[in-house]
Amino acid sequence: MSSTPTRPGMAVPSTRLSRLWHLGRATGDLAAGIGVKGLMELARTRRSAEPSRIRLSPEHTRRFTDRLARMRGAVMKMGQLMSMDGSDIFTPEAAEIMSALRERAEPMPMSQLVGVLEREYGPGWNARFKRFEFTPVASASIGQVHRAETRDGRRLALKIQFPGVRESIDSDIDNLAFLARTLGMAPAGVDLTPYLEGARRQLHREADYGAEADSLEAYGAGVGADPDFFVPRVHRDLSTTRVLAMDFAEGVPVDRLADSDFSCEERDHAATALTRLSMRELFEFGLVQSDPNFGNYLYDAAARRIVLLDFGAALPVSSDLIERYRRLARAALADDRGAMRAASIDLGYVGANDPSEQVNALIDLLRMSSEPLRSPGHYDFGVSDLFERVYARGREMFYSGAFSTVPAPETMFLHRKLMGAFMLCRRLRARVDLGGMLTPYLPG
Repeated sequence: MSSTPTRPGMAVPSTRLSRLWHLGRATGDLAAGIGVKGLMELARTRRSAEPSRIRLSPEHTRRFTDRLARMRGAVMKMGQLMSMDGSDIFTPEAAEIMSALRERAEPMPMSQLVGVLEREYGPGWNARFKRFEFTPVASASIGQVHRAETRDGRRLALKIQFPGVRESIDSDIDNLAFLARTLGMAPAGVDLTPYLEGARRQLHREADYGAEADSLEAYGAGVGADPDFFVPRVHRDLSTTRVLAMDFAEGVPVDRLADSDFSCEERDHAATALTRLSMRELFEFGLVQSDPNFGNYLYDAAARRIVLLDFGAALPVSSDLIERYRRLARAALADDRGAMRAASIDLGYVGANDPSEQVNALIDLLRMSSEPLRSPGHYDFGVSDLFERVYARGREMFYSGAFSTVPAPETMFLHRKLMGAFMLCRRLRARVDLGGMLTPYLPG
């Protein structure tokens, strides 16, 4: 009834003491890689606005990220979040180091996997399945996914949580906060507390597979019969708080559309569909899947549709916040600096009494970032240098202290999702009519 695993896997440290030991080893590897001189420079940089690079050799970077990848759970997830949110919170150098974690998840060994299945399904768990593939089809920070077929013929994807992950979230976040502050991963004056607390709440949500099942069903109801998408169905009889059973679907990660095997028309269609979906999430569903990892979207070439996965990071958005974003979008589309300033204050990006230079710098960055919205017709991401310009300007503002206030966690997670849609358009070199899609959501 089962396949033979082809990879031995790597045990997940499941006790608080073992996880603290691994994080301590990772910190030691990082400190050794930076060296005494580098640590002194980091301490000096934290007291000034002058940039300083964290210089690690490839070997020390590998050792550091190997250790974090072995821990999985909150440590690995936070590393991935840091790599995506680096321009907002963390030094770009810290974000670059942590970006190596995005594709580093190792599966757990068979003995640990079987232990989880026995705890969730009982000792006779294998009687439920006609076939169970022990080699995972995917492995991430919180758990791994296995293909299975039930005795009544259902083809399933089983998302199985790593042991100890849920129980270690709080201690992992606390230990990472200490590491980030000690090693100067954020500039002086930036309070990491709101960001870390928001990440803590998100990780607790992601570790609750019962809540994810609810989000998956709610999202599926919102998508409805849209032919561009497929939302897997939850199978409640085989789902628990640590195992999520859903339809198995074929496909390749959507960023593979950038390969020469796919046509320009397919790339444009997929990018347009996912950008349109992002707008529907915010303005129609009020439920946003906030993790823009390209692996969460599979392209089914045979059906010409996109399979939507991983709803642990699905966040409800209040009607008040939706309306505030609508005002900002309307101002950006009209290129109205005064309205952008008012909307930015309303969203908490800047304060009403902040220095005019800081406010103007933010408005300039918003105008630059929203350039595709004002482009007549289809914006060609394939020839645009927008990301390079936004990154350079954001980095300059970061070191000048213009980002001295950490945005509210809910807005940061929304930024990540919207930026992910733009990044996909760029990755696929797509042509997308963003302004045309956005306008219907901005009445008045």
